[in-house]
Amino acid sequence: MNLPNKLTLLRVIMIPFFVLFLLWQFTAFNVLISLVIFAAASLTDLFDGKIARKYNLVTDFGKFLDPLADKALVMAALVGFVGLGWCSAVPVMIILFREFMVSALRLVVKSGDGVVVPAGWFGKIKTAFTMASIVAILLLRGIEALGVAVPFVYQISAVLIWLSAALTVGSGLQYLKAYWKVIDPNK
Repeated sequence: MNLPNKLTLLRVIMIPFFVLFLLWQFTAFNVLISLVIFAAASLTDLFDGKIARKYNLVTDFGKFLDPLADKALVMAALVGFVGLGWCSAVPVMIILFREFMVSALRLVVKSGDGVVVPAGWFGKIKTAFTMASIVAILLLRGIEALGVAVPFVYQISAVLIWLSAALTVGSGLQYLKAYWKVIDPNK
C-alpha cells in the first residue's frame, strides 16, 4: 500500500475517534480534541492527493476510498453538529442528498461508459470550504466549552453551514450538467 492510500486509510481510522471526542462530553477539552483530530484528518485529504498526483501513485483503491473518506468525515461532523443542536438539520440534509446523488451519478457513469468521474473544481472548493467551516465551528464551540462567551456562535455556525450547503448544491449541479448526457432514463 502506497503512502497516499495509507493517509486516506488513516483518515477513515480517525473518524470514530473524532466522533467519540465530539459527542462524549467527558472533559471540557473534548471539543478541542475533536477539532485537532478533524483538522489532522482534513490535512491527510490535502496531502494524499498531492502526493498521489506528484509521484504518480494514483490507484483504483485511492480513487474509491478517498472520496468515501471525505464524505464520511464531513457527514460525521455535520450529523454530530445536528445532534448537539449546533446547526439545523435542513442544510445537512441538503448536503447529504448531494453526496448520495453524486455518488450514484459516479456509479452510473462508470458502469455505463467506463468513464471515471473526477472531482470538479467546484467540488474541491466545496470540500475545502466545508472542512474549514467545520474547523471554525469546532474552534468556536471549543472556546465556548472552556467557559469563554462567544457571541453569535449559533448564527456564525448557521451561516457557515448554509454557505457549505449552497456550494454543495452548486457542485452537485456542475456534476449533473457535465454528465447529464450519460444518464439515459430508457436504460
